[in-house]
Amino acid sequence: MDQDQEMKISESVQFSDEFENRGLLESSTRLKPHEAQSYRKKALWVSWVSILVTIALAVAAFTVSIMRHSASAFGFAFDAVLDVLSSIIVLWRYSNAAAVHSAHREYIACVVLGVVFILSSMCIVGKAIHDLATKLLPEVGDFLFSVSILSGILCIILAVVKFMLGRVLTSRALITDAFNSLVGGIMGFSILISAEVFKHHPNVWYLDGMTGVLIGLIILAYGVKLLIDMVPRVRQTHNYETFE
Repeated sequence: MDQDQEMKISESVQFSDEFENRGLLESSTRLKPHEAQSYRKKALWVSWVSILVTIALAVAAFTVSIMRHSASAFGFAFDAVLDVLSSIIVLWRYSNAAAVHSAHREYIACVVLGVVFILSSMCIVGKAIHDLATKLLPEVGDFLFSVSILSGILCIILAVVKFMLGRVLTSRALITDAFNSLVGGIMGFSILISAEVFKHHPNVWYLDGMTGVLIGLIILAYGVKLLIDMVPRVRQTHNYETFE
């Protein structure tokens, strides 16, 4: 049984690679044309909703960061801006109906996402390290709690929907966008946790800044991994730009 499973997995990988080498994603074999277009429209719709929601959350989080001197709130706000950018990239990815299965367009979107992730992570880590070095103490308030809870719930919902669509469309760009929304949701709740810990244990003031550093490093690692995986694939599929 183990050998049979290994053979099936090997055949599946070879089959997927064969289609990628022809400039198509695996979704081209799974979905009928009308199904692919239906999911493409859903991806566009979710991206627009994500843009509107995360712009509002970014403004609220930046306000919290300034008012409450919160490094993790700043990190979340920056991640929300990153979420807006990643959703815009997904919009570009699926803006052309003929490109729904285009591997080349998919990989270009992923490369751009990787660059954006790396740049954003540097800003998040830099701000968090600065706050740790200057021993900037976070201030706790009702506004902070409201923003963190709302942002955590909304971002996780968006992440689940994006991930489900990404699995159906076999889209690494959509799954990456989902990952970013998930990080935003985790950061939203981390703001709440670090503020609550500081409220009862002021000597653990550094938790907020350390959370910002950790999230920034996670985003950096994901961005680097994305570039390592996708840059060679962009080169391999540049002859299959069938969406133009």
